[in-house]
Amino acid sequence: MLNRTTKNEVLNTSLPVVAEITIYTLMSIFDLMMIGRYGGNIAVSAVGLSNNLTNAVIEIFITGGFCISIVSLVSRLVGAKQFETAERFATIGFVLGFSFCFVIAIIVFLFGKELLYMLGARNQVLEIGYSFIKINSVAIFFSMSMRLLNSILIGYGNTFVPFICSLIVIFLKIILNYLLIFGVGFKARGIDGSAIASSVAYLCGFLFILYYIIYKAKIKFKPFLIFHVSSKDIKKILALAIPCSMEEAVFAVSKLICVAIIIHSGSVSFASDEIANMIEGISVMPSIGFGIAVITLVGLNIGKKDYKKAKKVTFNCAFYAVFMMSIFGIIFLFMPNILVGLFVNDNEKRVAYLAGKCLAIGAVEQPFIGISAVFAGALKGIGDVKSPFIICCITSWLIRLPLTYYFINVLNYQITAVWWITAFQWSVDALLMFTFFRYKFSKLKKKSKINSYFSKSNG
Repeated sequence: MLNRTTKNEVLNTSLPVVAEITIYTLMSIFDLMMIGRYGGNIAVSAVGLSNNLTNAVIEIFITGGFCISIVSLVSRLVGAKQFETAERFATIGFVLGFSFCFVIAIIVFLFGKELLYMLGARNQVLEIGYSFIKINSVAIFFSMSMRLLNSILIGYGNTFVPFICSLIVIFLKIILNYLLIFGVGFKARGIDGSAIASSVAYLCGFLFILYYIIYKAKIKFKPFLIFHVSSKDIKKILALAIPCSMEEAVFAVSKLICVAIIIHSGSVSFASDEIANMIEGISVMPSIGFGIAVITLVGLNIGKKDYKKAKKVTFNCAFYAVFMMSIFGIIFLFMPNILVGLFVNDNEKRVAYLAGKCLAIGAVEQPFIGISAVFAGALKGIGDVKSPFIICCITSWLIRLPLTYYFINVLNYQITAVWWITAFQWSVDALLMFTFFRYKFSKLKKKSKINSYFSKSNG
C-alpha cells in the first residue's frame, strides 16, 4: 500500500495538471458553443476542421515532442540534483522548440487554405475555415511557446503556476469571445472574433509565464546558456523529442485521415462527431493530466534511483485516472442527450441524435484511455520513448484507420461505427502499454541491481 506522503505527492503534482488541461478543454467547448450558436453546423465544421489541423501540428511537434523531452530530461536531472545541467537542457529545449513554433505559425498562415482543402473542406466550410485559421496562426504561436515554458516548470514538479496561467488565458478568452463574436460594444467579428480573442489571451499567458520562469522559477530559462551548448546536448534533446513527435504524428495523422473520411460522409456526420469529441474531451483530461504528471514523478524518482517508488506512483496515477474517467463514462452513458443539447440549436435534431449515440458508445473506452496514457507517460519518465511510438503505430494504422475506411467508406455505416472502432483501439493500446511498462521496468531494475553489485565488488 502507498503511504499518505506518496499519495499526497501524486495528487499535488497531478491535479493541477488535470485542472489546467480541463480548463483549456472547457475553453474550447465554450468557444464551440458560441460559434455553434452564431453560425450553426457549417461554422462548427469550419472551426472544428481548422482546430483539428492546428491541434495535430501542435501535438506532433511541441506538446508531444519538445515538451515531453523537456519534462523527461529536467525531472531526471532534478531528481539526481544536477540543477545546472537541468537549466541548460531546459534552455536548449525551449530555444529549439521556439524555432519550430515560428516555422509552424508561418506555414499555417501562408498555406492554411491548401491544408484545409486537403482535409476535405469545400465551399463555405473552406472559406470560413481559412479566414479563421489565418488569424489564429498568431494564437498558435503564443500557445505553443507558452507550453514549452510550462514544461520546464512541470519538469521539476511545479504544476501550480501553469494552472494559474490557464486561468488567465480562459478568463480573457471567454470575455473577448463574447465581445468580439457577437459584437457587444464592438463591431461583430463572428468566427474571426474567436481567433482574435485567442491571440490576445495566449499572448498574455505567454508573457506571464515568461516573467515567472526568468525571475521566480527554481529551474530558470537562461538565454545566455545557449552559447555553451554542444552538439551532444542538442542530440540528447532530439533523441527524446523525435520519437515522441513521431508517436504524436502517427496518431494525429491517422486521426486527420479519419476526419477526412468522415467529412466526406457529410457535414451532419462530421458535426456530430466533432461535438461528441469535444464533450468527450472533458473526460480524457484526467488521463492526459496524470499521463503528464507521471513523467515528472517517475523521472524524479528514477533520478534518485528509487525504483520502488517510481513503480508505486505509476500505479497510483493509473488508479486515479481510471477512477475519474469512469465517472465521466457513466455520465456519458446515461446523460448523452442532455450534454449534446448544449451545443446544437433545436433545428439540428439529426446532429443531436447522432452525437448522443456516439457519446454513449464513448463511455466504453474511458478506462482504457486512462491506462494507456499513464503507462505511456511512465515509459517516457524512464526515458523509453520508442515503445509508445511502436504501440501507437500498431493501434492507429493497423486498427483504427483501415477499419474506419472500411466501415464508413465501403459499407457506409453511420458515424457511430467509428466510435466502436476507437473503443477497440484503446483497449488494445492499454494492454500493450501496460505490458511494455512491466517488461521495461523489470529490465531497468535488473540492470540497476547488476550495476550496484559490481560497484560494491569494486569498492
